[in-house]
Parts: sequence; C-alpha cells; structure tokens
Amino acid sequence: MLFAETIGSGVWSFLSYLVPFLFVLTIVVFFHELGHFLTARACRVKVDSFAVGFGRSIASWIDRHGTEWRIGWLPLGGYVSFRGDSSVASTPDRSVMDAAAADPAEAAQLFHNKPLAQRAAVVAAGPIANFIIAILIFAATFMLVGRQVAPPIADTVQPDSPAAAAGMQPGDEIKTVDGRAIETFSDLQRIVSGSAGRQLNLGILRNASTITLQVTPAAREIEDRFGGRHTVGLLGITASTEGARVERYGPVMALWKGAEQTWFVISSTLAYVGQVIIGTQSADQLGGPLRIAQMSGEVAGISFLALLNLAAVLSVSIGLVNLFPIPILDGGHLLYYAIEAVRGRPLSPKAQDLGFRVGMVLVLMLMLFATWNDLIHFELF
Repeated sequence: MLFAETIGSGVWSFLSYLVPFLFVLTIVVFFHELGHFLTARACRVKVDSFAVGFGRSIASWIDRHGTEWRIGWLPLGGYVSFRGDSSVASTPDRSVMDAAAADPAEAAQLFHNKPLAQRAAVVAAGPIANFIIAILIFAATFMLVGRQVAPPIADTVQPDSPAAAAGMQPGDEIKTVDGRAIETFSDLQRIVSGSAGRQLNLGILRNASTITLQVTPAAREIEDRFGGRHTVGLLGITASTEGARVERYGPVMALWKGAEQTWFVISSTLAYVGQVIIGTQSADQLGGPLRIAQMSGEVAGISFLALLNLAAVLSVSIGLVNLFPIPILDGGHLLYYAIEAVRGRPLSPKAQDLGFRVGMVLVLMLMLFATWNDLIHFELF
C-alpha cells in the first residue's frame, strides 16, 4: 500500500508541473502561430499546415480552406507552413515555385511571390501577436483583480544604506527619478532594481519643499522563489503602508497599463541581455523547459490568474526573442527582407541557406545552454 501511495504521489506531482507547463506553452505557441496564420490569410497566402508541437501527430484535421491543423506529440514549439515552403523555417521550395509559374492563380498564392511588405507583415505578425495577447492578459488582471498600489513614500531608511548616504529621510516622497514621474512605490522599485551601480537623480518632496538627491543603488544578489539568483539594485528604504490601496481599472486604462507592463517585460529582458554581454549579470538565469515547467507548477498552485500572467510574461519573452536578427527566427527573416529592400533584390538562395544553417546552429546552442542551466539548477548533473 505504501509503495502504491508513493507511486501515486509521484505521478500526481509530475502532472501538477506538466499540465500547467503544457497550458502555458500552448498559449504562447498557439497565438504566435495564429498571428502568422491570420496575416497570411489576409494577404491571400495559401497555408498548407498549422502545427502546435513537433513530431508525429496525435491529432489532425483539414479545414475548408485546405489547411491541415496538427497537434504534435512534442509540445516545444509550432509552425505555420505556407505553399512554396520547403521547411518549417519557410525556406523557398524552388521546385514548387517553378511548377506554379505556369499557373498565375497558383503562383499568386505562394508566400515567396508576395510583395516584400506583405511577407514582412506575415513574419512580424507572430511576435506582435505574442505582445497583444500579453497586453490583453495583463489588462484582464488589472480589470478583474486590480493591483496593490503603495505611494512612493519612504517609511524607513536603513542605516548605512545608499539612501541614508544620500540624505533621504523617513517621510520623503519620491516624485521623479531622472526626470521620470513616479506614481507608486512599484514604479520606483522597477527603476532602482535595474540601476545597480548607476547614479540616479531623485526629485524629493519633503515638508512641502522639493529637493534633488543623488543616490547610487547598491548591487545585491537575491534568490527568487524558484531558486534563481539575480543581481538587483537596492536603495535601503521601505514603503509606507499609509495610503496603500488596490486599484482596478476600466477597459481603456487597463489596456494602457497592460501595454506598460508588457513594455516593462521587454525593457527588463533587453537590459538583462545587455548586462550579460558586458558581464555584469550571469547567464545562468537563462532557463529552459525544466525551469519553465517548475515555474508553471509553482504559479498554478497560487491561482489560475497567476498562471495566465506567467503565460503573458513568457509570451512577451518569446515574441522578443523571435525578433532577434538570427536567421531561422522571425527576426532573421525580417533582416533578410531589410537587405532585400536596400539591395532591390533578395539574397541568393545559397546565401540564405547558409544563413539558415548558421541560425539553426545558434538556436540549438542556445537551447542546449538553457537546458544545461536547468540541469545545474536542479542539481541533476
């Protein structure tokens, strides 16, 4: 009986991580590919297949337009295949294109025969869809649940902290940081956390007078609830609870706040990448499927809405990564199109093929590195 209970507990624990992980990943992948699909349809491109997951199909059907919808057994991505593609990277199939040349109606449906602007729109639509669904999820959260808002007032100032060294006092209200208006304590935290070691100019309201203080946040390594370690900037002040409240927004303001939250994720991700490049942040924060599964399971235990918010964050991250100018990613295709716009003609098939091969190697290396980080993180290697 004890053995059976142990097995049952292990299976349940496994499913408690697997199901939320598949849910989050499916949302991110589906809406990314849906962006490509809908824009392609709008541009009258023939879509041969729409796939969520790779490998052998576990379910498939064909719609009235002749598009095959597939669900693959390996849920780590997806793709939309256009008529005239020779691979999931949307490289042109010359034999199909040559065969269609004799039929103007067929040739007009080929993705690679479309005008440059339409091809670029179809490619860019995937990441854009990721950003849109994230904005909508964040907006729904702000409408239904709201957010905890505390005024940007220092309740306490820790001794020997950067804030104390700069002359901050309890009761100081931070109005601006480097000229940017501060409305909540969270606004202040966002700026400070990404500014370790960089001097900030704080506009302070003290006793009805406005003063300016220069403060340099201290770099501090913290560990998040998933075991990841991050270097953040800290001032050494705590927020005042007086005036703290929960704010809910109407549809228009919620969308605006959702867009702000999406931009925050984008800017934070780009800042982290830049810090990794210059060596001020460790690349071990880059996680792969195992880390995402862990986060999904942990967050699902909090609430379904929290899981949706994780999906929104991952959607933004995936959309942004896909815009990196690496051949095989959407950003690589857009880079090719930019070169085509400048040259007046596309790169040669040989040059494009070489770029896709290099891009494939880079993406595989990135995936292997992320998986290696996961193995180290979980002490599996």
